Amino acid sequence: MTPHVQIKPATAADHDQWLPLWQAYLTFYNTELPAEVSESTWQRFLDPAEPTQLAIAWQGDKAVGIVQFIYHRSNWSIGNSCYLQDLFVSPEIRGTGAGRLLIEHVYATARDNHCAKVHWLTHETNATAIQLYERIAERPGFIQFRKALS
Repeated sequence: MTPHVQIKPATAADHDQWLPLWQAYLTFYNTELPAEVSESTWQRFLDPAEPTQLAIAWQGDKAVGIVQFIYHRSNWSIGNSCYLQDLFVSPEIRGTGAGRLLIEHVYATARDNHCAKVHWLTHETNATAIQLYERIAERPGFIQFRKALS
């Protein structure tokens, strides 16, 4: 059962609540980013001209989860696609439905913005998340390839 959690788009006042969740997400994936990358990411969330978005899950006045997503063009549809890039829920409320609420927020926001689909990736070892994702989305079978350019 989901404890009372509200999902809200981020505002400039939310930085100090967002940053620890962002850092915990990076730690979960055993990675670090320079502070200037995180600061640039934060500034993009606040710029209405940017296609990147942030919503925060709140339990009272405490941020307990984040979802970061990006609208982008697609050659396969007239409407944009929405890439759910980052999802993180505080360990103390995992399994309560907060992650699902964050994803459903992205679905609703993307639908309101006329997107044709929402898509995302997760690491193959993230078994807990995969259990949720298989209930609320389809696994199309594609394999990701990538090449870092810097």
